[in-house]
Amino acid sequence: MRKVVDLKTALSPAVGLYALALTLASGTALAADASRAPAGTANGAAVEAITLKNGAGVSATILTYGATLQSLSGPGKDGQIADVLLGYDDLKGYVDFPNYFGVTVGRYANRIAGGKFSLDGKAYQLPLNDKVNTLHGGGKGFDKQVWKVVSLKSGPKASLVLGLTSPDGDSGYPGKLDVTVTYTLDESGNLGIAFDAKTDKPTIVNMTNHAIFNLQGEGSPDGAMGHMLTIPAKAYTPVDANLIPTGALKPVEGGVFDFRAPRRVADGLRDGRDAQIIAGRGYDHNFALDKGLTKKPELAARLEDPVSGRVLDVLTTEPGVQFYAGNFLDGTLIGKGSHVYRMGDGIALEPQKFPDAPNQPGFVSARVDPGKPYHHEMVYRLSVVR
Repeated sequence: MRKVVDLKTALSPAVGLYALALTLASGTALAADASRAPAGTANGAAVEAITLKNGAGVSATILTYGATLQSLSGPGKDGQIADVLLGYDDLKGYVDFPNYFGVTVGRYANRIAGGKFSLDGKAYQLPLNDKVNTLHGGGKGFDKQVWKVVSLKSGPKASLVLGLTSPDGDSGYPGKLDVTVTYTLDESGNLGIAFDAKTDKPTIVNMTNHAIFNLQGEGSPDGAMGHMLTIPAKAYTPVDANLIPTGALKPVEGGVFDFRAPRRVADGLRDGRDAQIIAGRGYDHNFALDKGLTKKPELAARLEDPVSGRVLDVLTTEPGVQFYAGNFLDGTLIGKGSHVYRMGDGIALEPQKFPDAPNQPGFVSARVDPGKPYHHEMVYRLSVVR
């Protein structure tokens, strides 16, 4: 029987001895450290790389450009450390060849049909950057902004708070929005990400992180389609030809979208009998989580790599998770270590409100009003199967 253990207590003899040595040397429990370094400039502003690292070998590096999770590294069952995120080695890649790798997405994650929505009888038009739709905020979204470091702390839970002000009318959205993203890393390998926003007039907000994972290690030749995926959702939101939800909730039972028990991603990826697989060129769909909208983060997905033994749990307070299997990676992007990224090289699991929710009255609302701040809390939890 497989045993899943957290990264603080038991990863491998080498990692365990290293953690024990740290504890004995300090006379205290394991702690997480926060450090910062210059990373270059973007939009005429200085960009920093912030690294959070715990005593068990888990580390996360965040760029202030796009509040981007540039890397997430941890040991496998052999004790070897690997970076499990697709992306670029330096800032220039994120600026010159944007592909949402690890970025903070906003104001609105995923697609809005025609880039249009209405609030209180007033219509708004957003930039179209995905054929006929707005995708991931459109225009100059949060992923293309230089965020300010609000605070940085080491301790049992290392933390980084980044701040940004989006003015009224930014990319067509109403309301001045004051936003923070808080990254935390604890001793057990939990990387928390909290999104908070306050507005001065009614608007819509839907923020998430767009990390793309390969638990064997970024750039591994096997890709990520051999990973086992679990999503606790009885239904998903089917899409039209433009990848906009139809408004229906379709049961997953018995089909290629049924991930209620662990399934290998590759098994349904090329099943042309399902029109939804054809529409998305694979998996690029939102799942309606059984838990719904919750006050505390609960499980949205579990990803397991049988080769490395690494396990990723994704938890969220939001009602949906978008599962994207890297279908649009076409070999034109050169990522970390000069790796050519191709279809199936990584998997994104993006907690969020449902796509096009502002135009779908049956979906959980993405509306945010003055005096009623937006809050989304999610967790990437790394562990290992022994």
